[in-house]
Amino acid sequence: MSDLKLPAGVRVIDRLMKANKGLSIEHMDAARLEQVQTARIPDAGPAAWVAGLFLGHARAGVDITSSTIETAYGELPVRIYAPAGRGPGGGPLPVVLNFHGGGFALGNARQGDWICSTVAADLEALVVSVDYRLAPTHRFPAAIEDCYEALLWTAAHADELGGDPARIGVMGDSAGGNLAAVVTLMARDEGGPEIAHQALVYPATDLTDALRESASYLANTRGIILSNADMDVFLRHYVDESADRTDWRMSPRHAADLSGLPPAVIVVAGLDPLHDAGVEYAEALAAAGGHARVEDFHLMPHGFLSVPYFCRSARPAMAAIVASQAAALRGEQRRGAGLPG
Repeated sequence: MSDLKLPAGVRVIDRLMKANKGLSIEHMDAARLEQVQTARIPDAGPAAWVAGLFLGHARAGVDITSSTIETAYGELPVRIYAPAGRGPGGGPLPVVLNFHGGGFALGNARQGDWICSTVAADLEALVVSVDYRLAPTHRFPAAIEDCYEALLWTAAHADELGGDPARIGVMGDSAGGNLAAVVTLMARDEGGPEIAHQALVYPATDLTDALRESASYLANTRGIILSNADMDVFLRHYVDESADRTDWRMSPRHAADLSGLPPAVIVVAGLDPLHDAGVEYAEALAAAGGHARVEDFHLMPHGFLSVPYFCRSARPAMAAIVASQAAALRGEQRRGAGLPG
C-alpha cells in the first residue's frame, strides 16, 4: 500500500518507527532489551503526559491501582481498573482479565491504560491487567503460568474487589491475545474458573511455520509497527528452537478440540501479518460450534489500539469489544466505547 493511501495517523506512526529503529525488537541487543523491559512509565508528570500522547490517556472516571498478588511462582504485579464513585449498594461488577501485548518479550500493564480504562468505564466492569514474566529471561510457559495464576486469584478475590466471579472475561492483544486464548482453553480443560467471554485483539494464534504461508504474512512487506523480522525475534526469545510449536499452549489454533469455549470477539487489522491467523482462529471456533465475531479494520496496522490518537479505528474497535463483552457478561447490547482521553 502506498504512503498516500495510508490513513494520516498510520503514516505518522510508520515514519516514527522507521526513523527510530531502536523501537523495534529486531534491532535490540541484550542490554537494550533489558533496558526497555525494566523501564516504567510514570503515573504523573511530563513523561507520563508524553507517554499518554502515544499510548492514550486513561479515561476519566476510572480509579486505577497497582498491586501485587501471590502466586505459585512468586509475586505478580497487577493493575486494577474500576469505575469511580460506586457505592457499596451498586452490586458486583463483571470482571475482565487483561494480558498486554509485546511479543512475550516487551510491554507491561501500564501501556494498556486507555484500553483497560475504556472497558472499565463503558462496560462498567472491574479490569485486572497482568504484568506476566517476560522472555527471554522467562521463556515459555512462564507467561502462561502467570496468566492462569492471575485468573485463579481473580476468581478467588472477585467478591472483595467488588466483582462477580461468575462473570469473568479475558482480553488480550497480540501476544496477550495468544495468552487469553490459551488461558481460556486451560480453564476449560483443568476445571478452572468459568470464562464467559474472550476478546482477542490481533492475536498470535499460530506460532508454527504455517503462519509464514498465510497471505497476510506474505503481503506484510512494509512492517508497520510489527514486521516479519520482529516476529522471528520475538519467537526466538519466547520458545526454544527444539520446541513443538504445534503445542496448543503456544499455538491455540492447533488445539485438538475448540468446542465448549465462550463467545469471542476477534479484532484483526488489514495491514498486519497476523490478520489471517486471527480470522482462521475465529473460523475454527465457529466450526467447533462456538460463537466468534470478527471485527476487521482493513486500513489499520498491528497494534493500532495501542496508539488511539493516531489510529482512527481504535475507537470503533473498542466499541465493538465492549459491545461483545456486554452481550456475554451483562446479557445486553450497549453502545460501547467513548473517545480516547
